[in-house]
Amino acid sequence: MNDERCDLLCLDLPLAEQVRARLAGEHGLTSAAERAKAMADPSRLRVALALASGGEMCVCDLAWVCGFSQNLVSHHLRVLRNAGLATSRRDRKLVMYQLTAPAHALLELLLGVTDPVAS
Repeated sequence: MNDERCDLLCLDLPLAEQVRARLAGEHGLTSAAERAKAMADPSRLRVALALASGGEMCVCDLAWVCGFSQNLVSHHLRVLRNAGLATSRRDRKLVMYQLTAPAHALLELLLGVTDPVAS
């Protein structure tokens, strides 16, 4: 006996077809998986939390706050940006980063609180 499988082959065909049709129309699964993967790294999560607290910050400030090298922070920001979780803008010689709305929502979901910094 296997606890993960039914002992009897059964299929609720109407329900199964309805669910399968919904999944087939779900084009955002890949991007959702990429966003989740981007937040799965503890160091990257730390950078995201710092941004959630600071609003808009440059790499220098984030590196100091997180206790990481600027190169490491830049790498994590690039991953967050590629996943659609952060945006950047140039302000003369500085590059400023901030989280997107999906990043704030994901942090709230991951940490179970409305203010991710308070956790």
